[in-house]
Amino acid sequence: MSQVYIYDAIRSARTRAKPDGGLASLTPVQLMAGLYEHIKTRNTLDPQLVEEVALGCVTQAGEQAANIAKTSLMAAGWPQFIPGITVHRFCSSGLDAVNIAAMKIWANQAKVTLGGGIEMMSRVPMLSDKATAFTDPEFAAKHHFLLMGSGADFIATRYGFSREALDEVAFKSQQNAAAAQAQGRFTSIVPIFDSVNSRCVDQDECIRANTTHESLAAMPPAFEALGQAGADAIQSRAYPQFQTIMHGHTAGNSPAMCDGAALVLLGTEELAESLGHSPKARILDTLSVCDEPLEVVSGCVNAVAKLIHKHGLSTDDIDLFEIHEAFAATSLRAQQQLQIDDDKFNVNGGCIALGHPMGATGAMLLGTLLDELTLRNQTLGIVATSGAAGTGTAMLIERCV
Repeated sequence: MSQVYIYDAIRSARTRAKPDGGLASLTPVQLMAGLYEHIKTRNTLDPQLVEEVALGCVTQAGEQAANIAKTSLMAAGWPQFIPGITVHRFCSSGLDAVNIAAMKIWANQAKVTLGGGIEMMSRVPMLSDKATAFTDPEFAAKHHFLLMGSGADFIATRYGFSREALDEVAFKSQQNAAAAQAQGRFTSIVPIFDSVNSRCVDQDECIRANTTHESLAAMPPAFEALGQAGADAIQSRAYPQFQTIMHGHTAGNSPAMCDGAALVLLGTEELAESLGHSPKARILDTLSVCDEPLEVVSGCVNAVAKLIHKHGLSTDDIDLFEIHEAFAATSLRAQQQLQIDDDKFNVNGGCIALGHPMGATGAMLLGTLLDELTLRNQTLGIVATSGAAGTGTAMLIERCV
């Protein structure tokens, strides 16, 4: 089985999912075209070598429909023979797309692949695909298929996380992200030219450095209405000991919706000769799980636990964790169950501060992890993401030194 190496990991800035957001004037395929150009020029990569492109995308509707992995390659003018596959495993899609690209190499079906993700939430809003699973109350009740915020509130209720504890996660996320941005630690960001407004977009926009404990405490619950509409009853029937669900998640301690995209260049050891530079890291392993669906967004925790156990490791053996901040309760549960100290957990903030472009987030987190491992001259890292219905994916990487 071939070894899989990461030669580069890049991303756009994460910009506000608003009409005046930094990337909102670009179509999804235009944004991806900018990343293809960067991955090519940064690595002197001959596109003729690429044998597969896999992209994560959650809301595959409108401008993001019709297999954006392939259509974006076409729009970028890359060779027509390169196949593309678009992956949807909810908010784990970007990381799972990288996994699929890696598996092609592990299986000796390819030597050079690209994985990544795209989500333009300003142009293709969340749930605009009108999936029956998210809109049919009977389906939700029968299969315990709830929206993400309801799952986060149930995690907080089940494990006793107070509103104050949830807000503290958000505060730390904002503070850490602001400090990382000021220090230039997000080295995987590449500038994207917005030809409509003749400007270069290279800074994350969702960070709110002026966030205070008081401003967070003043925000109303965001998912109480979902609970009253039936989610609370579904959870309470399954867990009778929790007849009251605590609605502690707000817009302040939930992941921010945004636009963004990411690409990861993968290859065998031989690719180094073609590129003229060594790989940055090696993918040691990856796996996916499905956890309690009523918790919705807890899958990343069990994915990490399973991956660590599989390799006979402990959290002490891992230098850094980049774990999807899918609501504050998920971060609290991850640190509690996995016993991860603050100094190695999401050290540059998470999705609450930086934003969550759903289909791209996993690939972005991988780049952020590699950024920080390099800056700290450390070796082992784990990136993990959660998706709806309890899904979770984790990846173990080793930086090349």
